[in-house]
Amino acid sequence: MAQQSLTSPSLDSADGLAARKSIRIRWVLVALLVIGGVVNYLDRATLSVANTTITDEFGLSATEMGLLLAAFSWPYAIANLPAGYLVDRFGPKRMYAWAAGLWSLMTMVTAAAHSFGLLYAGRVALGITESPFFTASLKVNERWFAKNERALPVSIVNTGSQIANAIAPPLLTALLLTSGWRGMFVTVGALGIVVMLVWLRIYRDPTLREQALIKGEEAAQAAAEARATSAGQQAGWGALFRQRNTYFMMLGAFGIFYTVWVYLTWLPSYLETSRGFSLSQTGWLSSLPYLCGILGVLFGGLLSGRLIRRGFSAVSSRKVPIVGGAVLAAAAVLPVAYVESTPLAIALLSLGYFAAQVPTGCLWTLASDIAEPHQVASLGAIQNFGGFLGAALAPMVTGAILDATGNNYTLVFLVGGALLLVGALSYQFFVKERRA
Repeated sequence: MAQQSLTSPSLDSADGLAARKSIRIRWVLVALLVIGGVVNYLDRATLSVANTTITDEFGLSATEMGLLLAAFSWPYAIANLPAGYLVDRFGPKRMYAWAAGLWSLMTMVTAAAHSFGLLYAGRVALGITESPFFTASLKVNERWFAKNERALPVSIVNTGSQIANAIAPPLLTALLLTSGWRGMFVTVGALGIVVMLVWLRIYRDPTLREQALIKGEEAAQAAAEARATSAGQQAGWGALFRQRNTYFMMLGAFGIFYTVWVYLTWLPSYLETSRGFSLSQTGWLSSLPYLCGILGVLFGGLLSGRLIRRGFSAVSSRKVPIVGGAVLAAAAVLPVAYVESTPLAIALLSLGYFAAQVPTGCLWTLASDIAEPHQVASLGAIQNFGGFLGAALAPMVTGAILDATGNNYTLVFLVGGALLLVGALSYQFFVKERRA
């Protein structure tokens, strides 16, 4: 916690002690956001785990499954734009609660689908309803943590998705084998309803006195004014499209997210079809790269925080993990295309996913460093929009490549590695420490 915040002269000793105790709730909120992230990503992972089962039941080609796997991502990308504005406008409590309730309902409804079209519609609805989650999380972080503190809590929140990715293959495979893919969808959807109810019960915004302790009196007053402005006017996210940083953040996120979503949507199928593992074996092996991803997210946040303490600027401290992680991920993913040894391929995939997740928390924190306080969620959402355009293309392009090459993954890994380098170059050379 910043020393300035702890010694704010406007707080007398009794009030200061009470405020210091009261802001401990922020770590409870971080923990709840982690749990929400786990449930959020379990919903997304259901289709990937049930990939081959649903393909057989509905008689789908790889291209058709690619379209189905992408059905979540493109509406999610588009919906991020209004979601960011709505979070800035209405606050994280209401928007996150609505999102969690609706995405859980959509997951359970999808379990009743009996055609490709209904499955597709269910995934589109899931993408739209999940869009406010990370922007709401970023807004919570901006309100409850000072700038020099944010990298770690943002990274911790982002471990929720990686925890889900790690436990999803064995957990969801077990549900799939015991209750079928429809029962799996219903069970995961019900978890989200529980998360929504707990969030409504626990979450609150910090008081002005708590903000004074966290950020100092001047920062707290600025945040209050920004909140009042956003309550009466549009947050002005359209103005962000007139800033060059915005476009290169979108491009950089596109390159990184593309490869991450190749992992998230096609890794189980790759292990089954190219490496010859059974469905139950795939459930456990798929979790190895995702376990490494948890460490990657935490490493990126810790590295960024350490760089700030050593005197680096906030933006530079975010860019080092973002660029370094993307380059290392490319170096690990590209050789997989030519590796015959299965253990070595899994080791490279695990290293690649670790490195690809190092930028995750820092991407979101970078948005809070560059944007004005009343536009933090908006810029984060726009960057996420660019990223999920890549995420939407990844499963479709992969499916098309597999159909064209007879399920050969060589070009899949080459494209993913190249786009990781595009992402690294975009952040390194074109994202500057300016709002212009």
